[in-house]
Amino acid sequence: MRLTFDGDWHATVTEEPLHITPRFTSDASVDIADYADAIERERFLAATYGSQDSLWDAPDVLRFDKAGRDLVGAQFHWPEESASAEEAARLALTSPVRPGGLRADEARDFRHERCTVLCRAPGDTVFTCLRDLDVLDEPLDARIGIALDMALLVQHGTVVGWSLTDPARYLTTPYTAPDPAPPSPATRCLLTECLDLVTTPVVEDLTDGDPAVLARLRAADEALRAQSEDRHRADALLQLIATYVEDYGDW
Repeated sequence: MRLTFDGDWHATVTEEPLHITPRFTSDASVDIADYADAIERERFLAATYGSQDSLWDAPDVLRFDKAGRDLVGAQFHWPEESASAEEAARLALTSPVRPGGLRADEARDFRHERCTVLCRAPGDTVFTCLRDLDVLDEPLDARIGIALDMALLVQHGTVVGWSLTDPARYLTTPYTAPDPAPPSPATRCLLTECLDLVTTPVVEDLTDGDPAVLARLRAADEALRAQSEDRHRADALLQLIATYVEDYGDW
């Protein structure tokens, strides 16, 4: 299968997905990479090519090996704009996930725009990001599993989004591997609450100073600080809402 990305850039699906555990980070991204700090990330970007963020521009990042042109890492940003429950219900992830990597058709840089719409499954069991709501008007052609529980969504041969199954399992702080132990029930509940608070429509009420939503923000912050189990994921969620707590927590 040959896939089209933004900028009329193409890659072919291979048989070998990345053997890298995704990181669902408090920086509002899903990272599929082995670098452990900012310095290693810069070295990784310098040694590869593809779509890359830069000053004042932050598209999704897909990086390919210069020698073999194979996908070696990626970073996908998730948007604050949430689809309504009715819109999200139109999303049908019925096609099976086909595990596979990517091999670039040519060794040149390109730019792949980040998704604009977030579709959340009940309980946040699946996290799906789409190019736009028009994707929901037609079924998907395929889902390419480029890493564990991480898939690219394909429609008419074009990559139109991505999905992460069980995001709570991969929740972590930037540059850190997720805890291999399964997430606690409390973490799963608090992930959903924190995602509610930082995405539309609730985040709009938060920034408008709605007393009930401000109370939810303070309660989530207190619950995460008091949580004794699953501390690494709790710390990641604290980072996720930290800016909002700092800006609105004392209102």
